Amino acid sequence: MTSLYPDLPFSGSYTALVTPFKEDGALDEAKFEALVDWQIEEGTHGLVPVGTTGESPTLSHEEHDRVVEICVKVTNGRVPIIAGAGSNSTAEAVRLAQHAEQVGADAVLVVSPYYNKPTQAGLKAHFTSVADAISIPLVIYDIPGRSIVQVSDELMAELAKHPNIAGVKDATADCGRPTVLRNLIGNDFCQLSGEDATVLPYLAAGGHGCISVVSNVAPGLCSQLHHAWVKGNDPAKALALHQKLMPLHTALFCEASPGPVKYAASLLGIAGPTTRQPLVEIAESSKIAVKAALKAADLI
Repeated sequence: MTSLYPDLPFSGSYTALVTPFKEDGALDEAKFEALVDWQIEEGTHGLVPVGTTGESPTLSHEEHDRVVEICVKVTNGRVPIIAGAGSNSTAEAVRLAQHAEQVGADAVLVVSPYYNKPTQAGLKAHFTSVADAISIPLVIYDIPGRSIVQVSDELMAELAKHPNIAGVKDATADCGRPTVLRNLIGNDFCQLSGEDATVLPYLAAGGHGCISVVSNVAPGLCSQLHHAWVKGNDPAKALALHQKLMPLHTALFCEASPGPVKYAASLLGIAGPTTRQPLVEIAESSKIAVKAALKAADLI
C-alpha cells in the first residue's frame, strides 16, 4: 500500500463506496465485489465502505459487518480501507470500529453524532472513546450539514494528540481550513476533503486528498487529478480535470446523496439505482442532469 504523501498513511482519491442493492432491496454482493475490483483497477488510492454514502443508517448491523468483510477480502491489501464506523451511539460506534479492526480494515471513519447535538466536550468524549477501543487509526468525519454540530479547530487539534486519531474527513467546504489546521496541528495530520466540488482548492490550501462520492463513477479522473497535483507538479492539468468533473460534482448532489450517484452508477452498469427508504428514486429532472454531467465528463 502506498500513499501520495510518503509520511502520511492516507492521501489521494478515496471512494466513499455506494452499497449496491438488488431490486428487492437485498445486498447485491456480486455487484459490490465487482465495484471494489473496478475501483482499484481504475487507480483509486483507497476505499471507504459503509460510510453514509454507503447508506449505513439503513443497513442492519449484520449487513454493515458483511460489507466491510467483503471489501477487505476483495481488496486483499491492494489499497487501504477506511471502514465506516459511525453512529450517534458511542457504544455502537465502538462495536463497529472493533469489528472493522478484527476483520482487517486499515482504519475507521467515525462521524460526529447526528441528532444528539453534543457539545464540544461530548464530541471529545465520543471520538476518544472509540479511539481508545481500537489500535488502528481513526479518521474524524466532520459534517455539520448533516450532524448539526461541528468539531472546532481547537478540539480537532486536541483530538489529534491521541495516538490513534490520524486525520479528518472535512465536509465543511471551508477551503481555508487545511491551512488553519496545519498551523494548529502540523503537517502530519491527514486532511481529506469530504466535498467533491472543493477538492482542488482544498489541496491548494494544504489538504492531502478527498473521500469522494463522485469517484464512485469517475475513479480514474479523480485519481488523475490528485496525481497531477501531487506527483506531476502540474496544476494546469489538475485544474482541467477539476473543471471537467465539476458538472458531476454539482449533479450528483442535486438530491440527497447517494440517490443521484446510484442512478449514475446504474447508467454505467456498475450498481443498481435502488436506495433504501426514506431515500427514493430521484426525479426525472435530476436524471436528466446526471446524464448530462456524465456526458460532460466523457463517461457515457
